[in-house]
Amino acid sequence: MSAAAATTSPERKPKLGIIAGGGRLPLQLIECCQSSGREFFVIALEGIADMGPITAVPHAVVRIGAVGESLEKLKAAGARELVLAGRVKRPALSGLRPDFVGAKLVARLGGAFFSGDDALLKSVISFLEDEGFSVVGADDVLSGLLAAPGVLGKVAPDARADADIAQGVKVARALGAVDVGQAVIVEHGYVLGVEAAEGTDQLIARCANLKREGKAGVLVKLKKPAQEGRVDLPSIGPDTVEKLAAAGFCGMAVEAGGSLIVDQDKTLARADALGLFIVGVVHV
Repeated sequence: MSAAAATTSPERKPKLGIIAGGGRLPLQLIECCQSSGREFFVIALEGIADMGPITAVPHAVVRIGAVGESLEKLKAAGARELVLAGRVKRPALSGLRPDFVGAKLVARLGGAFFSGDDALLKSVISFLEDEGFSVVGADDVLSGLLAAPGVLGKVAPDARADADIAQGVKVARALGAVDVGQAVIVEHGYVLGVEAAEGTDQLIARCANLKREGKAGVLVKLKKPAQEGRVDLPSIGPDTVEKLAAAGFCGMAVEAGGSLIVDQDKTLARADALGLFIVGVVHV
């Protein structure tokens, strides 16, 4: 290849390590790498990752406490960038069974292990970077993953839903400021529930029993003000839409530019079919 051709060739992206929790996002990252020809290696967290197609790609299944084993396998595979993707429930320290490197990480985390998610995840990212990896966000790998502003499908909220969204934004901002959760459900100005450690799916299920009317009430899900943007951004997907519809809610609002929509085309199409709105709200 000539020097001129070399200078115009696109830069080859470094090999990507995918640390996979539950849900569709890790699988969507795999599909993106496969379609673009990017090399990758998956650490599937044992008992947490949805294996599915993972079994057919380069991977290792590692328990969450075996940090040293995960790092060894990632380095041996030649991964230089890391993306942490998918749902992971924080394990109890008593059941973590850390290996030597995992014990070093727990010691380094100190009180952050028992504090909110923001402090914990920032410490984990700092540790991974000290190990020589560059940590990137899922939206750095997948284009078009972040929610856009405005009404995102064919269904728009009515005035009552708009008022519930405004109330939900206030509550979610207050929750996020103290690192409690990312989501809240509001019906006719009344807060049915807020997300804490249980996650959004359980929040929806819990609030379904508290609804007072037919198809009403909205889910509002926002990024925490001080949140590390490369991990744990609020996300929704087709399952979120299905659960909201089954519970009788009328739609959801997510933060434009700060929330992930997994399988976006499928998510919006399903919301349209079920008569639910999805709105991207701009941070104010």
